[in-house]
Amino acid sequence: MDAGSLTLLLTAATAAGWVDAVVGGGGLLLLPALLIGLPQTPLATVLGTNKMTAIAGTTSAAITYARRTRIDWRVAGPAGLIAIVVSGFGAWLAIALTPNKDVYRPVVLGILVAVALFVTFRPSSGIYPHPERRTTGRAALAVALAGGVIALYDGMIGPGTGTFLVLTFTTVIGADFLHGSAMAKIVNAGTNLGALIVFAIDGHVWWQLGAAMAVCNIVGAQIGARMALKRGSGFVRIVLLVVVLALIARLSYDQWLA
Repeated sequence: MDAGSLTLLLTAATAAGWVDAVVGGGGLLLLPALLIGLPQTPLATVLGTNKMTAIAGTTSAAITYARRTRIDWRVAGPAGLIAIVVSGFGAWLAIALTPNKDVYRPVVLGILVAVALFVTFRPSSGIYPHPERRTTGRAALAVALAGGVIALYDGMIGPGTGTFLVLTFTTVIGADFLHGSAMAKIVNAGTNLGALIVFAIDGHVWWQLGAAMAVCNIVGAQIGARMALKRGSGFVRIVLLVVVLALIARLSYDQWLA
């Protein structure tokens, strides 16, 4: 690998760590960078190396959040454990079956547009917590969505997972953006772990490159987590909207212009 490609990947890993720690969606930066930097590498190996990088930053951010803010463990704990298993199954599907990008892009685009509209026209949502929403039924629904549906998506594909998790926790159980992001990191660490195990067993991880990128990802994640904790839910909401719009732009380009 030439110096330019390595610099691109390390820079992308740092930026992705920051974005993931604040609101999720670091895969928007990291996966395209890996595809550019490793053009001849099999897709499964790119995904596996991406998971090794992502789990370092996500786990680091999760620990920082857990130390400095309140985590609703009755939701985040079960969802994280389920996510390990389900995302592992998703990774197995990614290895066994080539994901049909022509099918998934329009679906994800539709979801992201809905998310962007929701965040834009419901400015108070996710700014203030809603404890009254945290019923047993809503907690179970959040666990099922985060640990099941979103974890499967992350194991197979990945970009935008953190954003989907944050929106799940803010809309379903009424968490504010800051605490929703904190719980999302717990679950996202689980999704990354499950997928990484499967990719590693099948030999689809570049360990040396992944380790170097993981260090940069941790640096970015620590900066992002501390900024989010310092600036609060309003800051996270703004970053969320920016990341969602960037995801929409990237997927739209891949769908119609690339």
